[in-house]
Amino acid sequence: MTGSSLIGNLEAPRRGDLIAGLSVAIVLIPQSLAYAEIAGLPAYVGLYAAALPPLAAAFIASSRYLQTGPVAMTALLTFGALSEIATPGTSDYIEQAVVLALIVGLARIALGLARGGIVAYLMSSPVLIGFTAAAAILILASQVPTMVGVAPDGGSLLGDALRALGDVGDWNWAGVTIGVFAAAVIVAGRRVHSRFPGVLLAVIVGVVAGQLFGADVSIVGDVPSGLPDFRFTFPFDNLLSLLIPGVVIALVGFAEAASISRTFATQDRERWDPNREFVSQGVANVAAAVSGGFPVGGSFSRSSVAHISGAQTRWAGAITGLAVLAFLPFAGVISDLPRAVLAAIVIVAVVRLIRITAMVRLVAQTWGQAFVAWVTFLATLLLSPRIDIGVIIGLLVAAAVHFRRETKIRVTATLEGSALVLSPSGVLFYGSAPRLDEVFSQQLSDHPDIEQVIVDLEGLGRIDYTGALALKAFIDDAERAGLGVSVRDIPQHAEGTLNRSWGAELTELRWEG
Repeated sequence: MTGSSLIGNLEAPRRGDLIAGLSVAIVLIPQSLAYAEIAGLPAYVGLYAAALPPLAAAFIASSRYLQTGPVAMTALLTFGALSEIATPGTSDYIEQAVVLALIVGLARIALGLARGGIVAYLMSSPVLIGFTAAAAILILASQVPTMVGVAPDGGSLLGDALRALGDVGDWNWAGVTIGVFAAAVIVAGRRVHSRFPGVLLAVIVGVVAGQLFGADVSIVGDVPSGLPDFRFTFPFDNLLSLLIPGVVIALVGFAEAASISRTFATQDRERWDPNREFVSQGVANVAAAVSGGFPVGGSFSRSSVAHISGAQTRWAGAITGLAVLAFLPFAGVISDLPRAVLAAIVIVAVVRLIRITAMVRLVAQTWGQAFVAWVTFLATLLLSPRIDIGVIIGLLVAAAVHFRRETKIRVTATLEGSALVLSPSGVLFYGSAPRLDEVFSQQLSDHPDIEQVIVDLEGLGRIDYTGALALKAFIDDAERAGLGVSVRDIPQHAEGTLNRSWGAELTELRWEG
């Protein structure tokens, strides 16, 4: 993949890009503050992850609508990876977030350059459904203490949430009122119009309320004004501990970006390039690391805003980044923003991701895939904050279910005079071949007068090289038992594989009856 193919033809910005970029920035600025807190970082770090990354990604992305920056799921994955090695909110924690962003970025760039964009299609849907639902519940749980003003005691996210809900007498009712009002403004804004700046209005009202009730509610606090300090050296003390979480974030976090680009490309009847998208998301994360941010990804909600607002070229994402950069010198204006407003922004954004009904429907549709979704869901919840391990378990279970399904080849046995006809249907490979032996042995025991075996391959779904060798081994065993063996109705897709593995013997074994 050459440099020119990565960047592609970058058209001149248009009026729609300016409107879309500014519209997204209005949503991104408060969201970035909220998602930074999910990641266990000071809120202002979210602004650093919202400035350079969308600007860097825009020049490589294949989708004109894709909006990059902090996202809830990646923020929670970040918290899970970092909370095991450092105390959230500390300088060491912030440093390790930068390293994690760098790992995610380099992993995505490497996959994109190696044309590994195919993984965008391979991520199991049941795994994503189960993981997303569990992660959304954990994100909501992480915001409950902030919403009600009860400090968490450092336990599990779900445990802290339940304790906060139970300690009604300790609730900060001023903060609760502000948070509920902010959530109501955002929800009402959505119903008015998809482009109604409900989040911005909630933030403005929140800042005013914070100035009035600052002594009674928890606020964002000091926010550095000005551009971030750029860095090109990184502390790699915990590199090994962050490698696996970093790769998991690189893969899982890319699923949303891929879905966004693919969906809008289909709607507009345009092509999209998953390899370029991988590289663009990788470059965005490297930019986040250089500017002191944390891992970022593509946001479906903000990309939808760009689409609705009339984005026409990739400049829309760049304008979003430039708008956030222009805001940084004035970021101090949000220092009085109540943290309950940030909690409200997160809650409204993720509550729709808890798709328990989709998981229930899977039970009626396919038990195997439902099992994958529910195991992923439970593993993610139980292993919190290490939800990356929940994803890995889900992928392993999905592979196991797929392997089990592949090994369940169906073999029908019928008698034609003194000949036994075995008709396998399904996928024949080394894992499913033993089923053929099992049926043959049973039939031989039930009908000891059999003189010939005919293997009918008409219903064979697929056969690989090892499956062909296993089938040949079965035929050799039957011939050694003194039986005549022939093969009939070989599907065209299996012809080449059998020819390569059996050679001239295939001609000798063809059924001539």
